[in-house]
Amino acid sequence: MALRCGIVGLPNVGKSTIFNALTASSVPAENYPFCTIEPHTGIVPLPDDRLEKLTKIFKPEKVTPATIEFTDIAGLVRGASKGEGLGNQFLGQIRQVAVIIHVIRCFEDDNVTHVEGNVDPVRDAELIETELLLADMETLEKSVYRLTKLAKKEKSAQKELDVILRLQAHCNSGNMARTFEAEEDDLPAIRRLFLLTRKPILYVANVDEDEITHDKRNPHVQALFDFAKKENNLAIRLCGKIEQEIAVLDDEGKAMFLDEFNLPEPGLNKLIHAGFRLLELETYFTGGPIEVRAWTIKQGATAPEAAGEIHTDFQRGFIKAEVIKYDDLIRLGSEKNVKDAGLAQLQGKEYIVQDGDCIYFHFNV
Repeated sequence: MALRCGIVGLPNVGKSTIFNALTASSVPAENYPFCTIEPHTGIVPLPDDRLEKLTKIFKPEKVTPATIEFTDIAGLVRGASKGEGLGNQFLGQIRQVAVIIHVIRCFEDDNVTHVEGNVDPVRDAELIETELLLADMETLEKSVYRLTKLAKKEKSAQKELDVILRLQAHCNSGNMARTFEAEEDDLPAIRRLFLLTRKPILYVANVDEDEITHDKRNPHVQALFDFAKKENNLAIRLCGKIEQEIAVLDDEGKAMFLDEFNLPEPGLNKLIHAGFRLLELETYFTGGPIEVRAWTIKQGATAPEAAGEIHTDFQRGFIKAEVIKYDDLIRLGSEKNVKDAGLAQLQGKEYIVQDGDCIYFHFNV
């Protein structure tokens, strides 16, 4: 399961700069709107210190981290839902991602123009969300029209129409689709619409060098964090300029740079971990002399579901899972020591995989 994130925002807020930092790519970051016309995509490894420690134990030929895909989507503007600034094309690209990363400018700089005239993070956040909501309302209107005609011929379509009509009324009242309360049976019909406002949002406050080195948030940043909390989303601070400088350094250089700015970790790590929290994802590991690998699953996944991430045959022919806790493995130093201590567990189909579990699956097809 790959985490796919779409980076959005108004023009000139630092989207491409942050994308460059995250993916160490070379998307142009110019001081004018729409310099990024086609979406740029970068796949990066999930930062996880546990992989390095597991590698020392298993000494594998190959190490494969989990990956995250970032898509840099060109700047949205007011009126995007009506096609302004190539808005329809950009909104279509957002439909394909699992998490929206909304970069918002939270710094003052007279040399960098702001498409809305001044820095106001909450206004900018609401502007983009309004465009997403307007696009969803259009999608819902088309769905209602289609289902109304279909319900006259097929009675089974009436139930779906009822659900979509309730959702339409919810969104027409100015509410995001993610706040709509639906029964489990109603979710397939809603998911088929790929509504933009059902996606969780991670707000990235793009700040200057002075702001990122202080624990206290400036008024712009605090306002955005308060807005994110109200919307039941997450917010983090990044300095796009610093992150881009860090991205091109080797490990030693990164450590020195982070120490100089008193930063505990690169912004990439912070962003990925926040994305994981939003999507309720976690990681388990498989290990041996051939390969140590990290796998991404939804929190609450059963052992067979986790096995299915490796191959559908593993899930279909699942027999049992041999589970070793990461902490036990690191503390005791080898699989043999864990087993000799009686800490390896055989788990069945009902076992809920925990973050950090090291698993060997037994299956038969």
